[in-house]
Formats: sequence, C-alpha cells, structure tokens
Amino acid sequence: MTGQFFRSLGAALVAMLALGLPSAVLANEPGHPVPAQIGFQDSVTPIMDSIETFHNNLLMWVITAIVLLVLALLVIVIVRFNVKANPVPSRTTHNTLIEIAWTVLPILVLVVIAIPSFGILTDQLSIPDGVRKYLGPNIFSFGQVAVPAPALTVKATGVQWYWNYTYVDDQNKQFDSLIKKDADLKAGDIRLLSVDNPMVVPVDTTVRMQVTGGDVIHSFSVPSFGIKIDAVPGRLNETWFNSRKTGMFYGQCSQLCGKDHAFMPIAVRVVTQEQFKTWLDALHKSGIDAANQTLAAL
Repeated sequence: MTGQFFRSLGAALVAMLALGLPSAVLANEPGHPVPAQIGFQDSVTPIMDSIETFHNNLLMWVITAIVLLVLALLVIVIVRFNVKANPVPSRTTHNTLIEIAWTVLPILVLVVIAIPSFGILTDQLSIPDGVRKYLGPNIFSFGQVAVPAPALTVKATGVQWYWNYTYVDDQNKQFDSLIKKDADLKAGDIRLLSVDNPMVVPVDTTVRMQVTGGDVIHSFSVPSFGIKIDAVPGRLNETWFNSRKTGMFYGQCSQLCGKDHAFMPIAVRVVTQEQFKTWLDALHKSGIDAANQTLAAL
C-alpha cells in the first residue's frame, strides 16, 4: 500500500509539473487535441501566446507553491499533532497573526494573478486598430506585439446545433457548418470535430469575429486561437484572432445548449492569401460546395 501511494503521488507530481511545460513539447500537432496530450494546443495567435505565458510563467508557479505549502502543513499536522506526539491537545481558539495571514496572503495572490489576466481579457475583447499594441508572448517583460486592423469580418451565429458563418465584408455571403456524420468521414477527418463547410480565413490577417445566438446561448471557442466568447441571442459580441500558421483549427460550442451540444464543432481553415481569394471568388460565383471543391483542388 505504501509503495502504491508513493507511486501515485509521484505520477501526480510529474503530471502537475508537466502542465507548466510549453504546449509545443506535449502536443506537437496544432489545431486539435491529440491522445495523451497534456497542456494547451499549439498557439498560433498573439492572444494564445499571452495565455500560454500567463499559465506557464505565473499560474503554474503559484499553483505549485500552494500545493507544496498545503502538503507541508499536512505533514506538520500529522507529525506534531497526532495522539502520540501530542496526547494533551491545546485549547487555543484564536491566533491573530495566523488569521491575518490567511486572509491577507490569498488576497495578495489574487491581485498578482488578476493584473495580467485583466490585460489578457482586455486584449481578447479589444478589436485591433493598427495602432494599439497587444501583450503578445512576453506579458511579464513588457513585450508587446503590433496587430494590424481587421481586414475581414466574419459573423458566427450559433443555432441548435450548428454554426452559420456570414462574411460581412463580402455582400454578406453565408453558409451553414454542420458536423460530419461518421459515414461521411474521409482520410484526415476527425470524428466529432470535422464539419462539412469549415470557415475559411487568410493567414497573417486580423479577423474580427462577430458572435451571436440564433435561439439559445452558445459559445464560440477555438483553443489554438485563444478565443472563447458567448453567442447570446439578441446581442452581438466581438473578439478577434490573427493566425500566423495555415492549417485546420478546431473548436467546439462551450455552452450547454441542448441535447446535441456535444455535436456542434467549429472548424476554421487558415489558408494563404491567394487561396483565400480563389475560394472567396468561387463562393461568390457558385456557392459553398463549389468553393470547397476549388480549395481542395489547390
């Protein structure tokens, strides 16, 4: 029993420390989760860079320190205050210093966590204007990255249980995006994540996302982009991303929205500027099916 306990404790500590490693060490494949993955999906945007840095350089240190402190306190209690070592228990009911400490110290920890987290939240919801700089990957060394103003606006409407995408700047061209059934999956598709019509955007381009709900509250979330925002009926929420890599990036509705909530994936295909222009031209001329076929042929 003792050996099993220490093996389990060792495995838990290894897993805890692994959470602080860069996700690139643990995931290696961007855009979607992989078996036995620990940590975040690979970051491809400035916002997700900030989230990773915040997690790895601050949160993990705070979490580890708290776990070790609690473990030390438990060991002290077990050793010093068991019935053999302390047969006559103390009748002390108050300790002013301890009571002040356990009130003030958590407040200080929360303040330290809150300051950078508020900055990241502000960045997520502040649409770039080409002038303001964003935190980027070095939020604790005051490093910032310049982000150009949006060149593309896409409106995502959550509906039970699929997404509708509207290209606002392009005559409001729109199409629905539904999960692929198991019988329709092809090589390279991912069960429960692949869709028939992914949203297509160009690489190295700031994309403004307008998000709303068509019936109930949904949530638009793409982990590799570091974006997650509720889709509320009657309200237009905004966020943004700027992907520096091409590829397919997946997310899911992250708000319980009914019986098929688990079957409402998000798929965003990031392509080159030339490929996006070709796809958009085909979308205008012949619709989404022709646009997908054109893109597949490139």
